[in-house]
Amino acid sequence: MSLYARRVTLPAITPIVLQQRVIKVYSEDESSRALEVPNDITARDVCHLLILKNHYIDDHSWTLFEHLPRIGLERIIEDHELVIEVQSNWGMEEENRLYFRKNYAKYEFFKHPMNYFPEHMVSLSSETTGVLGHAMLLQMFLSSSTYPEIHGYLHAKELGKKWKKVFFLLRRSGLYYSTKGTSKEPRHLQFFSEFSGSDMYMSLAGKKMSGTPTNYGFCFKPNKAGGIRDLKQLCADDEQSRTCWMTAVRLLKYGMQLYQNYMQPYQGRGGCSSLTISPVKKGCLRLNTHGSPNTSQSAPSSVAIHRTQLWFHHKISRDEAQQLILQQGLVDGVFLIRDSQSNPKTFVLSMSHGLKIKHFQIVPLEDDGKPFYTLDDGHTRFTDLIQLVEFYQLNKGVLPCKLKHYCARIAL
Repeated sequence: MSLYARRVTLPAITPIVLQQRVIKVYSEDESSRALEVPNDITARDVCHLLILKNHYIDDHSWTLFEHLPRIGLERIIEDHELVIEVQSNWGMEEENRLYFRKNYAKYEFFKHPMNYFPEHMVSLSSETTGVLGHAMLLQMFLSSSTYPEIHGYLHAKELGKKWKKVFFLLRRSGLYYSTKGTSKEPRHLQFFSEFSGSDMYMSLAGKKMSGTPTNYGFCFKPNKAGGIRDLKQLCADDEQSRTCWMTAVRLLKYGMQLYQNYMQPYQGRGGCSSLTISPVKKGCLRLNTHGSPNTSQSAPSSVAIHRTQLWFHHKISRDEAQQLILQQGLVDGVFLIRDSQSNPKTFVLSMSHGLKIKHFQIVPLEDDGKPFYTLDDGHTRFTDLIQLVEFYQLNKGVLPCKLKHYCARIAL
């Protein structure tokens, strides 16, 4: 018997290296930036990285969006979602994009739930009794054992068929429609869509691309590559209804995770960001967050100084203004100022209030040869638009609410 030991060759041990991927992120002015990121990077991490790179103020409204131009859809990528996983569902032929911009309404329903869940659309599930308040409503959404029922009429479309208005019911198990009026009996409920294997998108051009009855379309799309044939298309009669349905679906799908996403920015504010993605170095970034952007210390030397302001949008149409405000969130006080297309030399203040977009004409007048601007027929006068904006940021005046968040096209 041989006493010699047999030589065994062991395979080389390869160190574990976190794989890097390159993603491309666009801003609203269509500029873009390529980032080398790890496979497990979340949407929140991408936002923090871009905030640090561009020295933006982190007001917790920065959001990453998934944009599907071929079928005219867009959705918020939730802060906890893995960005590489989102991209893995894109088809090779699709020209989908990631967009980075503000969305003030992302978690607004946690602050003001009464604006998002009208009483006529909400009822208690069969397992719950008692009076339903808005605080209890959110707790029920976040719970795994109870849920409120959201119900109402929606326009729906199946492949190859026409749009049809039917009564829908939202439950934790999915979205159903009634085959008999407003009946909620199990034998009359037909399953329409579930949430776990689908993502919910807002329709950006519903009437043009899908012939929706109104402009308030949304849909469910399976988590895989595919076109319009895979969509479960819906359309609401107004913005409040669409917002209610879409907010409820987000809460039912993500539950407590959504609340944790909302609370995370408010924990440990005294410290620095723990983000360590290369090449951004770890450290604190302190920026002045007080006052309005580009605030002038003295009267401007030219009446055209407003063109340097981020809230001013030169020669955009009413529809473009509404789209920009909608994209950045229908929160009370979101605003921009633009040139009037119907009345030269005048301006329009477009703002959000009560989940609606309202427009107010700013008229230039003269008094003893001195020009001024006014929103209320000369009762309140301003030497320039900057002064006007600063006043209505502090005072409601004739507006439905104060100006709070300006819409800007930020470049990367």
